[in-house]
Amino acid sequence: MPRKLGMTATQRQSMLKNQATKLLWYGRIETTETRAKELRSYVEKVITLAVNSYEDTIEQVVTTKDEKGKEVSKTIIKDGVKKLNARRRIMSKLHTFRVTKEAKESKAAFRERTKGINHPVIEKLFNEIAPKYDERREQLGQGGGYTRIYSLGERRGDAAQMAIIELI
Repeated sequence: MPRKLGMTATQRQSMLKNQATKLLWYGRIETTETRAKELRSYVEKVITLAVNSYEDTIEQVVTTKDEKGKEVSKTIIKDGVKKLNARRRIMSKLHTFRVTKEAKESKAAFRERTKGINHPVIEKLFNEIAPKYDERREQLGQGGGYTRIYSLGERRGDAAQMAIIELI
């Protein structure tokens, strides 16, 4: 049974979504130990869902006519049914996260870098994190165990046990 963490259900769910989003984007976050333990199971379920479905893609060859009347064929890669379902379920478990412009990056370079990316955390999860953990599962024969928790000691002020949770 999940811990209540002194919050209502909606507050707790929002806090888990926020921390899971930040953990997947940055790779590590600092929080209290009890929140980290709750976050571990939440994030591992999200990653497992992505690992099991990230390869499901469909390639289509579409033939169209250009301005001069020539037939041009394009290969379009779409998500398969399994990946699309997983993507939507994961989007319901994470907050929308906007990419920020780098310090000395021009507007044009920023637009080019973020072109076509509406949900950068989801893209990072399916393109970087899931393949890495799938390869790890095949090499070590180990599925799960995607996160690690380090205990830091007591926080000054309220003496809460602090911890760092990170992706392995």
